[in-house]
Amino acid sequence: MKNIVFIVNIKEENRINRSQPYQYSIDSWKTWAKNNDSELFILENPVYNSEIMNANWHKLMVFDLLDSNNIDYDQVLISDADIIIHPNAPNIFNITDNKFCGVAADGSYDWIMRSIENYSKYVFDGYIFPFWKYLNSGMLIVNRDHKKLYEKILNFYLTNREGIQHIQNTLHVGTDQPIINFFLNMEKVDYKILPYEWNMQDMVRKEILDDEMTFTKLGWIYHYNAIPNNHDASLTYYWMKKTYKKLYGTN
Repeated sequence: MKNIVFIVNIKEENRINRSQPYQYSIDSWKTWAKNNDSELFILENPVYNSEIMNANWHKLMVFDLLDSNNIDYDQVLISDADIIIHPNAPNIFNITDNKFCGVAADGSYDWIMRSIENYSKYVFDGYIFPFWKYLNSGMLIVNRDHKKLYEKILNFYLTNREGIQHIQNTLHVGTDQPIINFFLNMEKVDYKILPYEWNMQDMVRKEILDDEMTFTKLGWIYHYNAIPNNHDASLTYYWMKKTYKKLYGTN
């Protein structure tokens, strides 16, 4: 059985400009997957319309989508489409210990705390967990043991959709990411936290997203989130294109 890299690349009507950088992500993962005996699965057509769920939530259907397409698999890496992987990155599937894996959210701790506190107050009846157990959901690795977990999270979202969407639209403290984190901790999932090099987030604040391409010297997976003044994702596009050209030698 091959390992799978799963990416949601749904073009949303109200965020159409964000589709521009996505091909750089897909092409980088395509190269990496070929070099590491893995298979790339791209979801381009929504299962639910945008009123019910945005593109992010479709990641929760990863197991059903793979099964419905008769794709056999061992482990699945779920990547956001604003991520590029270095072509020489080692095989990340070899370091998972066959557990649920992710990288701790390492950016604005004010935002992380507000995310936990508000979802605790308005969605999870006061349940709370330590901030250092909060993972960034831009890159997660799962296997068949986590299928029921993802079914629970998806059903929870669909049942509580209006309240969750209200929090997202008014408090702006995350979409699928906080829900996944609450379930990981409530369900006591045995997960492994990988080092920062496997999901390098909030790179502007760390002063490594620069013209010297410092971030490419420090790790393997580059996540272009939390870029200030990023109107219409123009800076996401700029940095992904610049990175891809440097690492892969093409336009």
